[in-house]
Amino acid sequence: MLASRIVCCFYFFGFCGLVVGQYVPPYTEECRSGTYPPSGPTFKGQAPWYKINLDISPRQRWHQLISDKKAELNSLIQGIKDLANAFFPSGKLVELVDKYMGPLADTLPFPFGDEIKGIAEAADIPLGEIVLFNVFYELFTVCTSVVAEDKTGKLFHARNLDFGLFLGWNATTHAWKVTEQLRPLVVNLDFQRNNATVFKSVNYAGYMGILTGIRPKAFTLTMNERFNIDGGFIGILEWLLGKRDGMWMGFLTRQVLENATSYEEAKNKLAQTKLLAPAYFILGGNKSEEGCVITRSRAASLDIWEISLKQGRWYVLETNYDHWKDPLFLDDRRTPAMKCMNRTTQANISFGTIYDVLSTKPVLNKLTTYTTLMDVSEGKLETYLRDCPNPCMPW
Repeated sequence: MLASRIVCCFYFFGFCGLVVGQYVPPYTEECRSGTYPPSGPTFKGQAPWYKINLDISPRQRWHQLISDKKAELNSLIQGIKDLANAFFPSGKLVELVDKYMGPLADTLPFPFGDEIKGIAEAADIPLGEIVLFNVFYELFTVCTSVVAEDKTGKLFHARNLDFGLFLGWNATTHAWKVTEQLRPLVVNLDFQRNNATVFKSVNYAGYMGILTGIRPKAFTLTMNERFNIDGGFIGILEWLLGKRDGMWMGFLTRQVLENATSYEEAKNKLAQTKLLAPAYFILGGNKSEEGCVITRSRAASLDIWEISLKQGRWYVLETNYDHWKDPLFLDDRRTPAMKCMNRTTQANISFGTIYDVLSTKPVLNKLTTYTTLMDVSEGKLETYLRDCPNPCMPW
């Protein structure tokens, strides 16, 4: 009885510590400055660039990237399997994935089924495990995205990609295991047709969808997860059972970046397409006030929140909660991010000052794998691998 009470007290005080910790130093801090160009302990290098040739066979176009990242991708997949086997020691769960997830590749819209098969072949990983690797991103992304307009009408779009929540905690390094294994897989991609750039993106090698992308001179796009009871698990289950009238989020964003040629066309497509999972699409254009957060249920657009200079709204910022509601008290990245944006002011917004905002704890946290900065007018995309040394919030 005494032992159980001690354990209960341990978890209670640990929970209280997390609640309070995000609001007090050293787990939060004053708005950072002078962090750009990146350096120091939170900077772990720049993401490398790869070209994806859309003119060659879908089954072949990922081979160079996967060949270079084969060891890192296999390490991540093994880490995910180890987590699964920790909960199901018999190994039956992994067997089920290998047996039943592989055939799902044939149900994916073109060209994604062929691409996923090519990735599995190049990585020498069972097809079902690569399918599962791609499904993960419909479920576990926790992010911060912002589109801001400066005094001249120039638009900047930036994001922290936080991934790996509850996917294995390393008690030695005080970090999420999957998050640590994802950082070496972060790459910048230049999707080309006829030797000309169509769009650019930031990906984890082995993932075919798009979470962060830019179509130069036209628009920028990021996707954040939206927590909802009618969420991605329901959509994926329906897909498994044969109901396939919804679109995978990462596949929709890629189709929009590849085919839409304007901000308005992209906005309409993102707002109107039925999805497997609810989401926030953060979209920036190339004209004054072209910036918005599209709040999506699986079936419809619930709200489009736009930059409005007349209302004094020169930026829109999204984490993982509806902007008209308070964020979860355990996970308030919105308040410190907006505080730092407001202190920066519209007159001083730039790549450097936005990077400062995204480098401030707890906006930067243990889940952060990378920070991306995008300038649509110049077609510029910069990606930096990140870390949040202790003391730092786990999310």
